[in-house]
Amino acid sequence: MNPILGKCREIALGVLDYTTGAEQPQLYFNPQGQMAEVLPKLKQLHQKYRPTPWLSNNHVHLLYFDVIKKRTIKLQYDAIEQLTMADGGVTAIAWLGLNLPEETPTIVLMHTITGSPESMRELVRDLNQYTGWRIALCLRRGHGNLPMPVPQINLFGSVQDLREQIAYIQQKFPKSDLYGVGSSAGTGLLVRYLGEEADATPLKAAFALCPGYDTELGFKNVHPFYSKMMTKKLFEKFVEPYSRTWAKTESLFDVLQSKDLAQFERAYFQMAGYSDYESYAKATNPVYVFENVKIPLMILNAEDDPVCHIKNFEPFKALITQMPNVVVVTTKKGSHCGYYEGAVDTHSWAAKLMSDFLKVYAT
Repeated sequence: MNPILGKCREIALGVLDYTTGAEQPQLYFNPQGQMAEVLPKLKQLHQKYRPTPWLSNNHVHLLYFDVIKKRTIKLQYDAIEQLTMADGGVTAIAWLGLNLPEETPTIVLMHTITGSPESMRELVRDLNQYTGWRIALCLRRGHGNLPMPVPQINLFGSVQDLREQIAYIQQKFPKSDLYGVGSSAGTGLLVRYLGEEADATPLKAAFALCPGYDTELGFKNVHPFYSKMMTKKLFEKFVEPYSRTWAKTESLFDVLQSKDLAQFERAYFQMAGYSDYESYAKATNPVYVFENVKIPLMILNAEDDPVCHIKNFEPFKALITQMPNVVVVTTKKGSHCGYYEGAVDTHSWAAKLMSDFLKVYAT
């Protein structure tokens, strides 16, 4: 290349990086732990994340992810199997890659706060394409229009339900190594499960995308617009369609008065199967068992995330740098679960990172 053209290109790229906020990720980990050997293998962490230029605004980025991208991804699941839990409740698993060889690894995927097979298609597709592995999207009670014979839902999911789903996956594919991925609210379930199971989990490694950390406090930091919008979605998906189910719930009146996510989360504990908020929080908040996580875990947050605010991470920085098996990756841009790159053919930088991280632990 002509030296002058090369210099012009370098200047233009520098200007673009400055205007879009492109920066190399920040890493928080124990330099004496196992992550010190793993992180050099992941090229993305040693280069700048360059967000799609016209999505450098976090709200536009999130709007594109939530409204446009989710509706344009076409994916046909191999099957959606309904499972009856031990207490009679109904969950499901949406499968992609059922016909892969039995020994092919399986990613156990935990969805977002109002997630469904349709809303999770992009991540399911990307994980399958980047890894070549089987994907098992674990649907929580009430999601994807599942019947609700037992009056119980949980914004972050039930660890016991997840145990039963994982046991079913193991029974169906006994030769398959398992890996975990949680997206947004699904990270709460993922980390709570990993903390409760510790060394007993069959998952070999896990990835948490855009977590809120402390579930008792995180909703207070959600941007007011998204908090109100997501609360409205909770009513539309999990309260109104099951009005008869909740008819005898004493705290339903308080739930119906909720104007934002923090109020909803504080009021709905009976709908989650608990007699009071304190019991609910102690049984579901992942921070109480976080130090018990034993398998390799990578966590990714964007500093411009308007839903799971970066300030939620602050209280845990010191702990993270003491744990040998956990790394937190932060980027300046990325918004909430979007992480798009590419000027025209937009694709998820995060999906590539989580795939490469999990593949490090594949035998």
